[in-house]
Amino acid sequence: MRTPIVAGNWKMYKTNSEAASFVRELALRIAAYSNVERVVCPPFVALAGVAEAVVGTPIKVGAQNVHWEDQGAYTSQIAPPMLVGLAEYVIIGHSECRAYLGETDEMINRKAKALLAHGLKPIIAVGESLAQNDAGDTDAFVSGQVRAALQGIDSQSMPSIVLAYEPIWAIGTGKSASSAVAQQIIGGTIRKTLEELYGVQVADLVRIQYGGSVKPDNMADYMSQPDVDGALVGGASLKLDDFTKLVEAASRAKGS
Repeated sequence: MRTPIVAGNWKMYKTNSEAASFVRELALRIAAYSNVERVVCPPFVALAGVAEAVVGTPIKVGAQNVHWEDQGAYTSQIAPPMLVGLAEYVIIGHSECRAYLGETDEMINRKAKALLAHGLKPIIAVGESLAQNDAGDTDAFVSGQVRAALQGIDSQSMPSIVLAYEPIWAIGTGKSASSAVAQQIIGGTIRKTLEELYGVQVADLVRIQYGGSVKPDNMADYMSQPDVDGALVGGASLKLDDFTKLVEAASRAKGS
């Protein structure tokens, strides 16, 4: 059985001190839910403080992005070796980075390979726009993103990869895909694509999250779906009560 994973993407919120204080309190609240993997992804300037604050707690740390080179003249960028010892997970392919930073499928594939080479675990986000959804292009587009992101990555690496289906039209809008639609895309499109690439046994090991306006009042519904293995959460992960409720819902639905 796949261990559920709830990851909070804090985006450009929380200072270093705010982030450290938050995770100390969060650790106390979610300590009991040991059947769920719990991850926080603070801004880069708060990574070190959060990593120190969670030592000895059940919380794991993720970064929000990465460059694919180990070093170089890339002003403002963060290299994979810089994250080693601070983070275990790294989000790549988020639609905001694709849209605002011009990230391409090729760049995301290079990042995934670089992370794996340094023992870091990619959380690879995929998802379609509202126009693509309305046009009936979701399956082909999302499957294409998955294939491009995993190009040249072998089956042995797949258990270290988490995929996150985040329909762009549901991110920060208050709208969300129904749990049935999430299951259809995650199980019928993404996991099916993984089966075609790596076979059923490997595909069954890969955890796939849903993301896009996930809240305490809809988390249990998503987690009731057989192929939804957790959530990549934005706004709700910034509030102690909400984050705790999300983890609790995942624990009740998927915990073993």
